[in-house]
Amino acid sequence: MDITILGIESSCDDTSAAIVRNTTLLSSVIASQAVHERYGGVIPELASRAHQQNIVPVVDTALKDAGITIDKVDAIAFTRGPGLVGSLMVGTSFAKGLALAHNIPLVEVNHLHGHILAPFVDMPDRECEHPDFPYLSLLVSGGHTQIVRVESPFEMHIVGTTIDDAAGEALDKCAKVMGLPYPGGPVIDRLAKEGRADAFHFAKPRVGEFDFSFSGLKTSFLYTLRDRMAENPDFIEQNKADLCASLLDTVVDILATRLVSAAKHFHIKDIAIGGGVAANSLLRSRIADECKRRGWRCFLPELRFTTDNAAMIAIAGRYKYLKEEFSTLDAAPIARYEELL
Repeated sequence: MDITILGIESSCDDTSAAIVRNTTLLSSVIASQAVHERYGGVIPELASRAHQQNIVPVVDTALKDAGITIDKVDAIAFTRGPGLVGSLMVGTSFAKGLALAHNIPLVEVNHLHGHILAPFVDMPDRECEHPDFPYLSLLVSGGHTQIVRVESPFEMHIVGTTIDDAAGEALDKCAKVMGLPYPGGPVIDRLAKEGRADAFHFAKPRVGEFDFSFSGLKTSFLYTLRDRMAENPDFIEQNKADLCASLLDTVVDILATRLVSAAKHFHIKDIAIGGGVAANSLLRSRIADECKRRGWRCFLPELRFTTDNAAMIAIAGRYKYLKEEFSTLDAAPIARYEELL
């Protein structure tokens, strides 16, 4: 019997809805919020207001694009956390109201689990190759940097994590210091292609066997700017491409080195990446090359599935639906990942 899931994602600044039938994506709609660009970061109050404006048309469009009506939906999967409480509240409340009005089961999803299970989304015109369990997932974004051993859709173990900044957070902070627009990660990715990765050398802190630290890298980067600008006030503008190339190369090397070490340690040959930084071209090519060199299988998400999207929420919700792990109407949004465990 076919199972149709409506996914709703509102953890940060993108409002998204998607329809998945079994594992096949029927529609995916994302409304992004440009209002935050002028502030150099996401403003929680503005984000929640934008979600309120976007969520009805986004869900309506997702249903229409899929060619179905709400009565054909078997369950509504929504992001309970982690994320911004105000943003999560909008998605959670809307999902509850829709479920109650149409007597549809609710399924709550951990946002990070959605990123991890994104490789199991199939396209309307093709069934994609899926990783075998167990596999390793490098989850890397502005808020999280983790290596996760995925035993099944329901059993996941964090084997490495950042002890300070997330990788995307470090890139955004360095980009802001250089005067680059928000979000800084994509801009650094673009400028890095014009620069030399060996132009500057920044710190690569090592903490634990598979853990990450980007605070020292960020400090090293800032000290370099301070010292060079004392001699030349135009240093950043004159060396922007080289700075971006060297910074990005250092971040990617830290991520890839830890991931390869973990894969060797656990004897795992299926490797996936997810999260916003998974859209970075240098990271994607580096992970793909590392896997090819060792005969491992590499699962890179389509760029539209690296950002926060409801397709991954729907696919994660499908697994919980099959296990009959339903949510109740008193489920409240949860901001912190640790509180979801």
